[in-house]
Amino acid sequence: MDWTRHKHDWPHAVHSRFVHSKPHHWHVQEMGDGPLMLLLHGAGGATQSFRHLMPLLAAQYRVIAIDLPGQGFTRLGAQNRCGLVPMAQDIAALCAQEGWHPRTILGHSAGGAIALELIDHLPAPAPRIIGLNAALAGFSGLAGVLFPLMAKGLALMPGVAAFFTAQNANPKSVQRLIAGTGSTLPPEDQRHYRALVGDRGHVNATLQMMAQWDLDPLLKRLPDSGAQGLLITAAKDRAVPPATSARVAERVPGLDHQALPDLGHLAHEEAPERIAQIILDA
Repeated sequence: MDWTRHKHDWPHAVHSRFVHSKPHHWHVQEMGDGPLMLLLHGAGGATQSFRHLMPLLAAQYRVIAIDLPGQGFTRLGAQNRCGLVPMAQDIAALCAQEGWHPRTILGHSAGGAIALELIDHLPAPAPRIIGLNAALAGFSGLAGVLFPLMAKGLALMPGVAAFFTAQNANPKSVQRLIAGTGSTLPPEDQRHYRALVGDRGHVNATLQMMAQWDLDPLLKRLPDSGAQGLLITAAKDRAVPPATSARVAERVPGLDHQALPDLGHLAHEEAPERIAQIILDA
């Protein structure tokens, strides 16, 4: 995405800066003082996903949010670095370069999986993990074979990103996409999602992430990973079944699970004060 075009109306743009750490050119937002909390958005999102939550957490933490490779305003440096392990490696390299030592990592959706993967790539002591509607389910059976192949085919097909942006960048389409997650957002918040789905580079990087995604190795080693933290789920989440995090918490001794009886996949955007309090209590 073009920063010069959006910097005047992007949430918390005054806290934005850009950092080059091979192979990507990262968009970073930072605010607050105290122990470091790293914020990781989900697939297809950006730092704007934390626009309401970030200032609330910054009251007690030094909060750093980044755009994932190729998404938002982070410029993708290598097409083959969009999978779970490469992204975790590149984020760990960024942390090492900048001298960041996260005490806590908050990951939404796919960001929750990246947060757990980062345990193996960051120096000790391992950060505490907060997963919000974390995408921690692999595909079983035939779907496990067909879905990755379909995603790879879409990512490699010329013009797919342009077609997607043309079809989905209008207000009604974005409203349907958000409603499909089980969440309800006001028009002002939806406007930033329109900017994201209307950008070919952002859509391409999201497709590449889908095509390269492989959770199985992480899921297999999680029970012995030593992960500590909390998995938060929302009952109206239509993107990731809440039972996914509940099952993972049962398998991983150090992970607790807290179920919310309402809210959708974008719970932290719907009820930021409530989610912030849960995170700070944890």
